[in-house]
Amino acid sequence: MSRTPFAPRPDGRVAMKVCCITSSEEAALAAAHGADAIGLVSEMPSGPGPIPEETIAEIARHAPRGPLGPRRVLLTALTHPRAIAEQVARCGVDAVQLVDDIGDWNAERLRDLLRDQLIIQVVHVRGAGDIAYAQRAATWWEIGRAHV
Repeated sequence: MSRTPFAPRPDGRVAMKVCCITSSEEAALAAAHGADAIGLVSEMPSGPGPIPEETIAEIARHAPRGPLGPRRVLLTALTHPRAIAEQVARCGVDAVQLVDDIGDWNAERLRDLLRDQLIIQVVHVRGAGDIAYAQRAATWWEIGRAHV
């Protein structure tokens, strides 16, 4: 059964993503405790948790798999569609989480490049305008939901 990391689960439990995973051991521990997704943080302009792409790929290769295994989510600060798609391919993940606004045109290009990937958009809510952005961003990825 395929499911998105944050969709309601059949058992009624809230879906959970454990972020800032830094090793295969942490990924296995998160999976053993019911994580629906594991977050693998690539290079960021600031904040804790980034690990090299080689480490992300290694963790992704060894993370538990299967229909109930956690999705392997790459967190990226990249904003160019081709660069994001290439990073996803290098890292071997199931999904990508965009931490920046990539804009309407880039969102359309990225959806074309990552047809079979789940794309998650981070929205930093600081005011009313951010709610409108969240609603607009939701339409970018709606097209791809049937493919995930």
